[in-house]
Amino acid sequence: MDVTNISSFYNISSPAVEGAAVHASTVKFPDDKSFGTFLDAAVNQVNETNTYLKQEEEEEIKWALGLTENTHDLAVAQSKASTALQYTVALRDRFLESYREIMQMQI
Repeated sequence: MDVTNISSFYNISSPAVEGAAVHASTVKFPDDKSFGTFLDAAVNQVNETNTYLKQEEEEEIKWALGLTENTHDLAVAQSKASTALQYTVALRDRFLESYREIMQMQI
């Protein structure tokens, strides 16, 4: 079974699955698999995380100063920032683990 084509799963008929299958078939991955591409993706991830953290801080300041009474926006900003930070930390930990493993290799 081809795991990249989710429409090949049997006994699943859902508009969500069909929509995901169409979306998955249109996603293009870069042909360049160099370290520079990986590094650019990591930098973009850190920048995106910083953006979410800044948005969270702005919402907290607005709420603390009484400029807004909408706690929903604050909760959403906090959730996005928390999730992005957890993901970034997990990537960092994985990268460091890989680096240590490479450094321990004997040539």
